[in-house]
Amino acid sequence: MTTKSLRVRSIQLTGRSAGCNLFQKTAMTFTAPRHVAFTSLALAIAALTAPAQAQTTAIDAVIITATRAPQLQRDVLSDVTTITAEEIARSGAGSIIDVLQRQRGIEISRNGGPGTNSSVFIRGANSNQSVVLVDGVRIGSSTSGAANWSALPLQAIDHIEIVYGPMSTLYGADAIGGVVQIFTKKGQGAPTVTAAAGFGSQKTREVDASVYGATGGEHSFSYAISAGKEESDGFSATQPGNFSFNGDKDGYVRESANGQFGFQLAKGHDVGLVFLNSRTNGQIDSGTPVIVFDARSIQKQKNVGVYSKNQLLPVWHSTLQYTQSEDNSVSNPGTASGYSSIVSKQHDWTWQNDFSIGDDTLQLLYSHRKEEVVSGTTPALGKERSTNAIAAAYNMKLGAHLASVSVRNDDSSQYGSKSTGAIGYGYRISNTLRASATFGTSFRAPSFNELYYPSYGHPDNKPEKGRNFEAGLQYHDGVTELSATVYRNKLTDMLVSTSPCPKDVKAYPFGCAYNVNKVTLEGITLAAGHRIGAFNLTASADFQDPKDETTGKSLARRAKEHGKATIDYTAGPLVAGVEWQVSGRRFDDAANRNRLGGYGVLNLFATYQLTRDWSLLARVANATDKHYQVARYYGVPGTTYFAGIRYGIK
Repeated sequence: MTTKSLRVRSIQLTGRSAGCNLFQKTAMTFTAPRHVAFTSLALAIAALTAPAQAQTTAIDAVIITATRAPQLQRDVLSDVTTITAEEIARSGAGSIIDVLQRQRGIEISRNGGPGTNSSVFIRGANSNQSVVLVDGVRIGSSTSGAANWSALPLQAIDHIEIVYGPMSTLYGADAIGGVVQIFTKKGQGAPTVTAAAGFGSQKTREVDASVYGATGGEHSFSYAISAGKEESDGFSATQPGNFSFNGDKDGYVRESANGQFGFQLAKGHDVGLVFLNSRTNGQIDSGTPVIVFDARSIQKQKNVGVYSKNQLLPVWHSTLQYTQSEDNSVSNPGTASGYSSIVSKQHDWTWQNDFSIGDDTLQLLYSHRKEEVVSGTTPALGKERSTNAIAAAYNMKLGAHLASVSVRNDDSSQYGSKSTGAIGYGYRISNTLRASATFGTSFRAPSFNELYYPSYGHPDNKPEKGRNFEAGLQYHDGVTELSATVYRNKLTDMLVSTSPCPKDVKAYPFGCAYNVNKVTLEGITLAAGHRIGAFNLTASADFQDPKDETTGKSLARRAKEHGKATIDYTAGPLVAGVEWQVSGRRFDDAANRNRLGGYGVLNLFATYQLTRDWSLLARVANATDKHYQVARYYGVPGTTYFAGIRYGIK
């Protein structure tokens, strides 16, 4: 990939009615691909200079995750983005990882196809430094500390909210890089049935069906149930050079069911239940070149949650919720080589109280979280810990001013007490332009692997700590959307695998997990969107420097620049588009010895509305058959095709 050195000194975006100098002498140096910078900035300029056409923008969306309560995006101080079901359908994405990879501020790494392990890096943070929720149910493995993305079904999703930056004051441990919340379909309106089927390259087959609706009256009942199955012959998870390389195809089967039920006891008093059950059976490459067998990884995700929402007073809204999630991982079942079995469970009790004070909101929160691990193959991991937390947050609106402040204390039976805080301020420069700045602290709790895994973990390991400052500008005029955010997140007591181990701990022969490093995550995110007639243009570019300050090395599998640009065209029932994803070079290892080259991937997609209820979709991923790697010696698909038909409005 052709590159050049780009010194980011000053960036200026000028709107039709207002201009602003975003950054003055920002001392950050990156090596940026010409195409990333030029494409993104060209689209930003086009967005500002093209003729206006009225449309509904993301600023009108209602965001829940950023404050744990419904709030218009225009009033949210955090950097957020929302992905709707319509956007997911138009993109033609094949998995939730594909959807996330197309968002600003996010990179992914995957050890093969959809059935293999995946990592999501938000603003350069590790995969275990972000919180993932499904309908308010926190998911993730207590052993690895990360969410199991391969077990989440795409067809069940109604929309996704991504909040960038530290959110520990609202969500506790691990919310360093951000929070991703996935919302499934919710019952409303007349009874509705949807169904879809599709077929594609690698003998990929997908089917799903949903039924949802709600009854009227004083005691209304809402329901939404979905089920689906995906199956594919896949491609080789590994490539030559990998110790476990086997050139056969590694397919997967994913089966899932999820639903929501709600009942209104009386006006202002609702109870409900949410659930999700998903199972992915994926083939992987394991073993040695001389011992080849049908290696598999079976991932199960089970969620359930019950809640009671009560309007106790006109100014007092209470939510009491209990959730349980189970992450079940089995590798190589029925074999003696590499067999492992781990079950990780989380139990959460939360009582949230929101008080309206004029246009302001006071929020008081109590939560109790219990984590437990059962391992049939590694008994030392069979531990549990509990955390009690109290938190308070205040969100203010006063004319052109927005402000927020929040504090929280988490008291764990394993790592003790941790306090976090955050403060934010925003000012509406005009009806279309807003400036904001936030500061917040965060932490990540040690995973059970880092605490108890034999000859690796240490029970005295401490939580990682973060201190983040960011500032941003947002421009929305009903036609054009622009945003720019600069951030700097300083992390200390980073848990890393060190070898040899420090002198004050037991010297394990293959290294150990220990609080030893310091990391800085800093960068600039630019995003632009505009509609010109029948064309819709969006672009984003991230220039970042995720660095281990202890070693001076870049964090593994994270590029210093990445971005995307999308153009879609609407002509009556037809929507067709092209998307370009680009990434700079990265290193596959912490020592920065193994380089992964930069890449650009072109995707094509189209949907056609046959009738009010029937639609067709088609996508071509990696249309130019680009050969690249997101993890060294692990495979990625070449050009793939998929076509499907859907009944009902998703």
